[in-house]
Amino acid sequence: MNYGTMKSYDIANGPGVRVSLFVSGCRHHCKGCFNPETWDFQYGRPYTEETERELLDALAPDYIQGLTLLGGEPFEPENQKELVKLLRKVRETYPMKDIWCYTGYLHDVDLIPGGNVYTDVTEEMLSYLNVLVDGEFVEAEKDISLPFRGSRNQRIVQLKG
Repeated sequence: MNYGTMKSYDIANGPGVRVSLFVSGCRHHCKGCFNPETWDFQYGRPYTEETERELLDALAPDYIQGLTLLGGEPFEPENQKELVKLLRKVRETYPMKDIWCYTGYLHDVDLIPGGNVYTDVTEEMLSYLNVLVDGEFVEAEKDISLPFRGSRNQRIVQLKG
């Protein structure tokens, strides 16, 4: 898996101060996407053990509320395999931090058994998330007044408290 960037101090992609990982690879190709360079699975740098250590260290301060995954597309099958391992470590190391994930896929359509991107690790990956923001960005429904979403069709799905 590759990633485009990691932000150690992000206040735009979930509540509080967060660490955000922008993964590479996305098949949605939404018109008006704010991050089209991440559509390419080869964009950015390889995600390595060193990257993981850096991310886990960035989560350590008490003022960091949690982790946000976005991209690109975290739920592309190629990305799920690596991200589920990261999420497992984040939950073990920082059980009180929250985890948000942005996906263009729909929670109740694509991420269920038989769904477009359902894999053998999808359910485990979802089990670590507090919040899933789902749905493709739709330029015709763009609304900059919405908290933590880009377009009105996108949903904020609370998965755990």
